[in-house]
Amino acid sequence: MRAVLKELRTGTGPWPAAARRAVRVTLAAGIGFYAFLYGLDRPLEATYALFAAVALAGLSRIPGSGHLRARMVARVLPAACALVVLGTYLSVRTWAAVAGMLVIGFCVAFSSAAGPRPGGAAPGLQLLYILPSFPPYAPDTLGQRLTGTVVGILLLIVAEATVLPDPAVPGYRDLAASAAAEAARCAEVLELPPHTLPAAEVARAGERAQALRPSHVDEAQRPAGPGVRERALAHTGLAARTLLARLRSLPPPESGSPAGAPGGPDLVRAVRESAAGTAGLLGAGTPPATDSTGLRNLQVSLARTPVTGPGPGYRNAALVELADAALVLRGAAGIAVGGRAGAVDAAGPGAGPVAGPADRFWYAGEGPVRLWWYRLAGNSGPRSVHFQNAVRIGVALAVARAVAGVDSLPHGFWAMLAVLSLTRTNAEQTRATVRLALIGTLVGAVAAGGVLALAGEASTVYAIVLPPLMLFAFCVGPVRGVGWAQAMFTLVVAMAFAQLAPVTWELAEVRFLDVLVGSAIGVVCGLLAWPRGAHDELGRAVAELLHAAADDVQAATAAFGRPRAVQPDQRVRHALALAESAYAQYQSERPHPAAAAGEDWQAAMMTGHHVLWGGRRPPGAPPGPREEAVVREYGAWVAAGLRRAAAAADPVHPAGPTDPGPAGPAPGRAGPEGAPPVFYTAMAWLDALTVDLALLDRGAAAGAGGGPAVSGRA
Repeated sequence: MRAVLKELRTGTGPWPAAARRAVRVTLAAGIGFYAFLYGLDRPLEATYALFAAVALAGLSRIPGSGHLRARMVARVLPAACALVVLGTYLSVRTWAAVAGMLVIGFCVAFSSAAGPRPGGAAPGLQLLYILPSFPPYAPDTLGQRLTGTVVGILLLIVAEATVLPDPAVPGYRDLAASAAAEAARCAEVLELPPHTLPAAEVARAGERAQALRPSHVDEAQRPAGPGVRERALAHTGLAARTLLARLRSLPPPESGSPAGAPGGPDLVRAVRESAAGTAGLLGAGTPPATDSTGLRNLQVSLARTPVTGPGPGYRNAALVELADAALVLRGAAGIAVGGRAGAVDAAGPGAGPVAGPADRFWYAGEGPVRLWWYRLAGNSGPRSVHFQNAVRIGVALAVARAVAGVDSLPHGFWAMLAVLSLTRTNAEQTRATVRLALIGTLVGAVAAGGVLALAGEASTVYAIVLPPLMLFAFCVGPVRGVGWAQAMFTLVVAMAFAQLAPVTWELAEVRFLDVLVGSAIGVVCGLLAWPRGAHDELGRAVAELLHAAADDVQAATAAFGRPRAVQPDQRVRHALALAESAYAQYQSERPHPAAAAGEDWQAAMMTGHHVLWGGRRPPGAPPGPREEAVVREYGAWVAAGLRRAAAAADPVHPAGPTDPGPAGPAPGRAGPEGAPPVFYTAMAWLDALTVDLALLDRGAAAGAGGGPAVSGRA
C-alpha cells in the first residue's frame, strides 16, 4: 500500500497522472454536489456544482501540472459564468438557442488558437453553455445556477492547487537555459586549438537543440500563447537552437592562422560570455554581468573586415552568423524573463527600447490586445485548422440543438455532449471514435439500467456508489480510451440523476439514444466540413510557406549588400505560423490513406526558419557588380527550387513536368578575389537553403514519410 501511495504521489506515467486528476475532480465535484443536495437541500445548485467541476476537469484536457490547471481554471471563471448566463436566457426560444449555439460554439472552440491551455479548457466551457440550454427554461433561477457553478469551479481550483501535487517537470525556460549553458561550453572549447568540437560535444549540443523542438516538449510547456512573454520564449528556443547549430558547424581556421580572421577569438569569447549570461538569466533570473555592446561591436567590425580567399571568407561569415544568433538569444531571453521591461535592443540597456514592426522583436512594442488580435486575425480564414475545427464544432452543436428542440429529444443535453466529446478533426477518426463510443455507451447503459432496476428509489445506494464510481471513471477513461470513458460516464450520470429525481431503468435507454443521435450528427458534419482534417491544409500551408520563402529569398538577394527599408518577411512569418499549427494537428491525427509517403513536413518548417534568419543581415561593405551577379544568380536558383518544392507539396495544384525549378547543379559559388565579407555571408545562407532543398527532394524520392529532417543548421 505504501508503494502504491508513493507511486500515486510521484509517478509520471499515464496511470499515476490520471489517478491524481481523478482524485481532484472527484473531491471537487463530490463536495459541491453532496453539500448542496444533502446539506442545504439545493438540487439545482448541486447539479451545477457537479457539472462545473466535471466540465473543467473531466471533459476538458488542460495540459500541465495541477498548479497550471488551477491558474487556467481561475482565468476562465468569468467566462464560465457569462456562458451560464447566455445559455439561460437564449434557451427560452429554440431559434435563439440554435443561433447562440452556432456563434458561441464557434467562438469558444476558436479559442484554441490562443494556445494549448485555452484550447484544452474549451470543451468544458462549451458544456457550461450547453447545460442551461435545456429544460427547465427558468431564467428566474439564474442566481442558483451561478452559485452552483462558482462553488464547483472554486472547489476545483483548490483541489487542483493543493491535492496530490504533480512532480515538477522542466519548463521550456529551463530547457532554453540548459541549451544556452551548453552553447557557452561549446564556445569555450572553440576558443582553444584546434578550434573544433569533439564528437561528444557535437552530440550533446545536438541533444540540447532537439530538446527544444516543440514536438519533443510536453504540450503544457510549449510557449504557444499570443502574449509577449510566450512569443519571446518561443523566439528564445529558436535562437538557442540556431546558436548551437552555428557552433557545431563553425569551420576551423586555415592552417597557419590559429585564430582565423582578426577579431575571431575575441568574438568567440564574447559569444561564450553572452551565452553564459543568458543561461543565468533564464535559469535563476540573474541579470547578466555584461551587456551585448561588445559582441555587437565585434560583429559589425568583423562584417566589415576585408578577407582574402574563400576559406577565411566563409570562416568570417560563420563568425558573423554566430554573433547574430547570440545577440538574438540575449534579446529574446530578456523579453521572456522581464516582459516589456526587458524589451531592450540586443546591444544592451543603453540601446533603448525595441521598436518597429520590422524588428525581430516586433512583438515587444505591441500591447496585449493587438497581440491577441494578430493571433486571432491570423487564424480567422478558412485556411487555418483552428478556424476549420471551430466551424465544424459550432455547426454540429447548432444542428444537435435544433434536433433536440424541434423533436423534443429527451435529455437532448446528452446528444450535444456526444457531439462535443466525439467529434474529431477528420472524418476517419470521428467514425472510429463513434464506433467505440457507442459500444461503450451501450455497455454502460445496460449496467446502469440494471443498477437502477435493482435499487429502485433507494437514493442512499446511489449516494454511496457515486464517489468511487467517479474516481474509477475519471482514472480509467483518459487512459483506456473513449469506449471506457463513455461506459463509465454513463454510469456516473445515471447515479447522479438518480439522486436528483426519481428515475427508472429507461434513463439508460434514453442516454444511449441521445449518444446515437449526437454521434450521427458528428459523423455527418465531419464528412461535410474538411473531412481529411489537417492533411490537405498542411499541404496548402507548406506550399504557401515555400512560395513566400522563395519570394523573400529573391527580395533579399536583389537587395544584396544594402539594407531594406522594410523587412518583407511578414508573409513568411504568417505562413510559417499556419503551417506549424496545421503540422501540430496533423501529428495528432491518424495518417490519411491517401497521404503521400514522402512528405517531409519538418524539413519545410526548418526551411521557413532558415529564410527568416538569413533575410536579416548587417549590410557591411558594399559589394561590387560581380559579387551581386553571383549572389543574385544563386538566389534565383534557390527561389526556383523552393517554388518547385511548393508545387510538389500543394494537394490541389501538384507539381507538373513543366513547373519551374532549379535546372542542373547549383551555380558557381566562387566569388572574385577580394570579395567583401557580406558576399560570403549571403553565400553561406544560400548554401544552407540548398541543403534544405536537397532534404526536401530526398524525402520525396526515398519516401521519408514526414520524419524529422534537420540539416545541421537551424
